[in-house]
Amino acid sequence: MGLLSLAIWTPIFFGAVLLALGRDDQARAVRWIALIGSIVSLLVTLPLYGRFQTGTPAMQFVERSPWIERFNVYYHLGIDGISFWFVILTAFITVVVVISAWEVITERVNQYMGAFLILSGLMIGVFCALDGILFYTFFEATLIPMYLIIGVWGGPNKIYAAFKFFLYTLLGSLLMLIALVFLYTKSGGSFDLATWQKMPLGGTAQTFLFFAFFAAFAVKVPMWPVHTWLPDVHVEAPTGGSAVLAAIMLKLGAYGFLRFSIPIAPDAAREWAWLMIALSLIAVIYVGLVALVQQDMKKLVAYSSVAHMGFVTLGFFIFNDLGVAGGIVQMIAHGFVSAAMFLCIGVLYDRVHSREIASYGGVVNTMPNFAAFALLFAMANCGLPATAGFVGEWLVILGAVKSNFWLGFGAATALVLGAAYTLWMYKRVYLGPVANEDVRELKDINPREFLMLGLLAIAVIWMGVYPKPFTDVMNASVAEFLKQVAVSKLN
Repeated sequence: MGLLSLAIWTPIFFGAVLLALGRDDQARAVRWIALIGSIVSLLVTLPLYGRFQTGTPAMQFVERSPWIERFNVYYHLGIDGISFWFVILTAFITVVVVISAWEVITERVNQYMGAFLILSGLMIGVFCALDGILFYTFFEATLIPMYLIIGVWGGPNKIYAAFKFFLYTLLGSLLMLIALVFLYTKSGGSFDLATWQKMPLGGTAQTFLFFAFFAAFAVKVPMWPVHTWLPDVHVEAPTGGSAVLAAIMLKLGAYGFLRFSIPIAPDAAREWAWLMIALSLIAVIYVGLVALVQQDMKKLVAYSSVAHMGFVTLGFFIFNDLGVAGGIVQMIAHGFVSAAMFLCIGVLYDRVHSREIASYGGVVNTMPNFAAFALLFAMANCGLPATAGFVGEWLVILGAVKSNFWLGFGAATALVLGAAYTLWMYKRVYLGPVANEDVRELKDINPREFLMLGLLAIAVIWMGVYPKPFTDVMNASVAEFLKQVAVSKLN
């Protein structure tokens, strides 16, 4: 079995074992199996880093074997510099989420942990798939464990949120399925991604394909105005669900643009780039303003995610090396920072059972260690230099200025808005005198929570101070991607 298959199926295997265990009286064993499973799944991905060749845009660790031979569907896996870091990021975030749920989840522990491990394997499958149907299978399959995580362990309106999440993302994906079938017939019976990316296509066909893929991926990112499901889902989802949704699942949509929309329909992508840039800037500026007025911490960070993902799509559609590389780096950085922000809210919620900003005040007096972590992640969310949040946004702004000064100016306002809503939340929750008895009785973070936040803090600072390993891996693939997109495919 190849390294990529191991990365996909190891967490799914452990997840299936956990589902088979069943009873809540085995909760302690379940937690340890989940932790071991997530760590083994992470360790399995690490050899990819050692063996990855940075100077080539070619797909690496390729595996290909027949799956549904009648329709030329292959179990075809491979990664390049664009997809590489997302495999490791997914496995890493899964370890953190398992640690975060250790004491918090007390009912159906095996199902909760099992769902996360299975979800982890499926998401890695999305980043590795080089066959259209295989990609679609993994892409859709991720909905099932996430739907259950929200619907079973969520808040009071969990059923509404789970349905909204499922329907929004499923409806968009149906148009993608039509596009995949169209490409299959047009290519003479192939679901191979590389074949589709080289295949000449007329202007009308490209426009149809671009918007069919847009329907699936824009909802997943989510781009404005199809972002309305995200705040509802984040508010109702359990802490681990919010962390994985923000850190990894939103990236599936942005990744889809790089693998499908832009390379398969490059002429349509260039023609409609103005629309994508406009929608991205609205997300960056308008949604940032919406975040400013939120009273619920989770809603504020959810809107912040929409604004930060606006940077990603903006970077992709300005079609220069700084923009595309910046968008990919921003996706990775947002994975660390957004997971950390949601886990910090979870730490407070576990103690006070409220997400309202007004329920807190002066937390730094009773939880100084925790407040220090929260400050680091808040600064990273603002895009402070030497944190992960700065690197991607800075590259995207540079790319935007290279393309058009006013575009860069519009993008840069997001840094001001990001600082405003993040620091305002931090001030009201953590600073000042102790606001009430709930805050007075708070206990500082325990070793488990310290480990969970410490892992993310190391990642945030490491990426901010030394982003070279992240950018070196993607440079050759980004250059090849831009070369590919620059060539017209009109037949």
